[in-house]
Amino acid sequence: MNTSKLMQIEENNIDNNKKGISLLKAAWLIAVVIIISKIIGFFRDVVIAKYYGVGLVSDAYFYAYQIPSLMLILFGGVGGPFHSAIVSVFSKIVNINKETPKFAVNLLNTFVTATFLVCFILTLLVFLFSDVICQIIISGGNPELISLASTHLKIMSPILVTGGLIGIYYGILVTYNEFLIPNISPMLVSFVIIMTVSLVKNDSLGYALAFATTVGALVQFIFQLPKAFKLGYKYKPTLNCLKNEKYKNILELLFPSILSSTVGQIYIYVDMFFASQLETGAWTAIGYANRVFQFPVGILVTAFLVPLFPLFSKLVAQNDFQGIRYYFNKGIGLLNFAAFPILIGILLFSHDVIKILFERGQFDSNATKMVTIALIFLSVSIIPYIFRDSLTRVYFAFNDSKTPFYIALSSVLTKVVLNFIFVKPLGIGGITLSTSFVTLINGLLLGLLIRKKIKMDFNIYIKEFLIMSLSAIFVFLIGVVLYKYINVTGLMLIIIKDSLIFLFLTIIYAILTCLFKLSYAKELFLRLKSKVVK
Repeated sequence: MNTSKLMQIEENNIDNNKKGISLLKAAWLIAVVIIISKIIGFFRDVVIAKYYGVGLVSDAYFYAYQIPSLMLILFGGVGGPFHSAIVSVFSKIVNINKETPKFAVNLLNTFVTATFLVCFILTLLVFLFSDVICQIIISGGNPELISLASTHLKIMSPILVTGGLIGIYYGILVTYNEFLIPNISPMLVSFVIIMTVSLVKNDSLGYALAFATTVGALVQFIFQLPKAFKLGYKYKPTLNCLKNEKYKNILELLFPSILSSTVGQIYIYVDMFFASQLETGAWTAIGYANRVFQFPVGILVTAFLVPLFPLFSKLVAQNDFQGIRYYFNKGIGLLNFAAFPILIGILLFSHDVIKILFERGQFDSNATKMVTIALIFLSVSIIPYIFRDSLTRVYFAFNDSKTPFYIALSSVLTKVVLNFIFVKPLGIGGITLSTSFVTLINGLLLGLLIRKKIKMDFNIYIKEFLIMSLSAIFVFLIGVVLYKYINVTGLMLIIIKDSLIFLFLTIIYAILTCLFKLSYAKELFLRLKSKVVK
């Protein structure tokens, strides 16, 4: 297949659907929405940090939240098992320009009903045994912390039901190229938390925070329903498709993917164990570092991989391996091109960013230092993170969620060993550094195996990666000099200084990559030139 035909496919979304939108347009739409969502999420974290700081209450909340977040974010979120399974199956059985077939509606309703029943039982178990669960995951914590975390977990246990349902309807909407509503809905959780915490100012134990999180998840789920109903997926309790082949296909994708995500959660439990041995607030600091990290990286990865995944699935259905290779290289190339300036920015300005965003109220200078250390060591995982997640979508498009699972499972011991090696000398930074190494190892293993599966050619990727890496290193060194010798005081002056340095470095990076004839840089300059001419 030649390049012109591939580009034609991109513009017509494989089957020339009139409702289809190009990868770039979909990515920009999602990126804009996610940026707004991330900003609101950041404001939520600022509010939480102001009222709860980095201490016992915040640790209890974030420890307890790991259980419901497994369902809300990992299972039910974008790229999660429920979303991925629905997109993979339904993108092959529905035509988005025609009336929704009754079989598809029954299939979805069966999945929704079964998910609700299973998750309801899980919710009861978590509620009843919250003390035992917290004693296990916070084994190094003091009794007061464990008791408070247990109460938070009871309050947030209903999220186990709503999380899976959010993922299912997210998948349906994405299948129909409805990207806006699913990416807006997470903002509602943040809104509920911000309003509740701001109104209930004397929440000394954090109960209002936990309650707001539960209500916010319910609001997020309800927000997605009207559009799904409009598409023809009105819910009626049923289990009449349990023996259907397509339902089995969903489960074949779902369970290995759930296990894979659960393995990822095991990594978190390992980190929680080591963090509980460190100073009070360590786990909260790691959580804030991850949120800052996910702000730019989440925008990049989600914006490109959400529209790419249905594309991969349709190309697999057509046995078009050349198309998969083309779009993989294009997508990951664009992601890496944007990721290197972000990495430079985090390495140079992380302390200033944390100080400006969070240092107020109960969040002091020591908390800023803790979060900064965790963030710097986590930031080196940006490129491996992009590589791993991009390849995982390719595996899912082939209905293969077992391979990512086995690779993730095999890395659990590696995570434990790396934590033992790094945590003692580096403290909090050791935990996030081990995460970066495990991400790299998993990505490399996925790459080696996919190369055999579809003869994926990484030569172009490696060449472009070297160009971007060399350019980024040179630009980073310039940034170190500028940051060191340009001294200013005052909040606004620091913001202006950091912003101007980052802008200057990004421009230099783009120019260097363009001189090396990197296609993404050339395309960027051509687009900017066309805008200026207009």
